[in-house]
Amino acid sequence: MVNLTIDGIKVSVPEGSTILQAAKEVGIKIPTLCHHPDQAVKANCRVCVCEVEGNRLLAAACAQPVMEGMVVKTRTPKVIEARKTILELILSHHPQDCLNCIRNGNCELQDLANEYFIRDNPFTLKVRGLKKDYSTPSLFRDPDKCVLCRRCIEACTVVQSVNALGLENRGVLSMVVPTMGGDLMDSACVMCGQCIHACPVGAIGEVEEIDKLLAAIADPDKVVVTQIAPAVRVAIGEEVGMKTGDMPMDVFVAGLRQVGFDYVLHTNFTADLTILEEGNELLQRLKEGGTLPMFTSCSPGWINFCETFYPDLLDNLSTCKSPQQMFGPLVKTYWADKMGIDPAKIYSVSIMPCTAKKFEAARPEMNASGYRDVDLVLTTREIGRLFRMSGLDFDKLAGTNFDSWMGAYTGAAVIFGASGGVMEAALRTVYEVVTGKTLEDVNFEVTRGITGIKEAEVDLDGTLVKVAIANGLSNARKLMDQVRAGESPYHFIEIMACPGGCIGGGGQPITKANAKRVERIDSIYVEDEKCAIRKSHENPEVKTLYDEFLHEPLGHKSHELLHTHYQAKNKKYL
Repeated sequence: MVNLTIDGIKVSVPEGSTILQAAKEVGIKIPTLCHHPDQAVKANCRVCVCEVEGNRLLAAACAQPVMEGMVVKTRTPKVIEARKTILELILSHHPQDCLNCIRNGNCELQDLANEYFIRDNPFTLKVRGLKKDYSTPSLFRDPDKCVLCRRCIEACTVVQSVNALGLENRGVLSMVVPTMGGDLMDSACVMCGQCIHACPVGAIGEVEEIDKLLAAIADPDKVVVTQIAPAVRVAIGEEVGMKTGDMPMDVFVAGLRQVGFDYVLHTNFTADLTILEEGNELLQRLKEGGTLPMFTSCSPGWINFCETFYPDLLDNLSTCKSPQQMFGPLVKTYWADKMGIDPAKIYSVSIMPCTAKKFEAARPEMNASGYRDVDLVLTTREIGRLFRMSGLDFDKLAGTNFDSWMGAYTGAAVIFGASGGVMEAALRTVYEVVTGKTLEDVNFEVTRGITGIKEAEVDLDGTLVKVAIANGLSNARKLMDQVRAGESPYHFIEIMACPGGCIGGGGQPITKANAKRVERIDSIYVEDEKCAIRKSHENPEVKTLYDEFLHEPLGHKSHELLHTHYQAKNKKYL
């Protein structure tokens, strides 16, 4: 342990700690901008400077290691003035359009400018006038707002191993740019949106489409139907002043009705359906010698990654569409017929934790119903903005139930939102299908948690099935390289593009710490425990769907509506 004094307070911290970490131990907040708790130290911005007794220059608290007997001062006039000047210099190159910014009210630079009372900047405003990039259906870039913290680069290169963003030029000409040149769509970007969570300002964000929803709601010829992804419910409360997981599902449904949705259904219904289709596909491959290991196909960011970097392994992907895209054609065929609604009038909206879902819905092959399967994708953050715009008081809102035929779900569907959840849900069903026995304990603890790669061996009444689970694309890459080399021992691999799974998706409320992702995961499993039915194959509405419409898993109708194929992308990224 190292002993030092910070602002007159004595503190002992482990050797190798930084001043920033030591200050946090005694409740002293030092401002940061480039610092990220889950990333490497960068010390680019210098907003965290402080005085160290005996040193002539101010030290960056995020990078300066503590030393025995060190005396640190974090709030002297000299320190305050230095931080304020640094912020003023950053702001002198930053667009002053907070009211128009996607991060207004949730911007680290805006917060610091307010905290340091920056009202009249002595430096002349000189914005570079760089071109905005709206080339993808999921993400946009506004390079003029970039503060060169490089947090997005680390998220893209280290966490996701995609390397779609890099640094160009030096000094005052430095810019974060797509690594292959051109627009973001020209790069290897998989549209996972982890760069959004890393960015402290509004330099990267999701493509906002709330206006499209409002236009559809106002159109008397449209029947606006929505589906809610399982990870959305545990996080939406964060957007309206509640704690993680505190938004009751029935109150969430009532809120959606209040803002104008005609029918509220649930992606969890097709998550259960996915387990029936995907589980049977796995069993078919095991029995008939199909391509193994089989990869899950629920995460569109992961699908983009596989198409881009591992096109030679596309046959390993399950042919199942994601639950979002299974819902799309069913709502315009099966559900439309059940409800007596002209499918041409149905405007299908999905509420997702994922920015890559916007790209997935726009794929040209996603029209199995004869119409665009999903017309619009809104992120959790966008629905949060819509709720705030509508002035809803969720503490006083009376809850309502989901609508019929595609609103019922099980606990197995709920856990799709967490890394390992798809695997656990599949095992709950596959075990009973293979063994014909009742699974007494449905909790597969080995599949749970935020660990990057998890593995297990499951005994299906004498048949051993080896499985692996990865969250975050750098972890996925390790498993994929193993498969490519012919060294993979696994039969079934679940991959989620985002750290922690969908609960950490690019469209979720902004968080820059994995601790929040763990909190959301815990809420997911609490909800699962509360469900009366916890196995996908026991969902009564899914049973009715097969009895009346699909007839059997992997049947002709299922293949027509619920399955797809993927294509290799530009090989220059290999």
